[in-house]
Amino acid sequence: MNMPPKVTDRAFARLAEIGADAEGKALRVAVEGGGCSGFQYEIALDAAKDDDLVLEGAGQRVVVDAVSLPFLANATIDFTEELIGARFVIDNPNATSSCGCGTSFSM
Repeated sequence: MNMPPKVTDRAFARLAEIGADAEGKALRVAVEGGGCSGFQYEIALDAAKDDDLVLEGAGQRVVVDAVSLPFLANATIDFTEELIGARFVIDNPNATSSCGCGTSFSM
């Protein structure tokens, strides 16, 4: 059964730190064609649109458009801080392979 993506507490906490909601923005997670593996994630602060799925937590919002939603079923949206930098990451069980940068994948 396909479930909508989950957002970790850490990701919501990071959105609160950067004040996304104060600007009326949400974290948009989208899937687009392209990238070195066929699809790539597009992650940006954006205003929610009418047909978006809105995931809320800690007063923050993450939005996913209807076209991207099937590609993100059962995925987890997280925030990580590593030596290479801090970033939002997506753990996607639908991806059969991904590239080293973590923003591109295939299904």
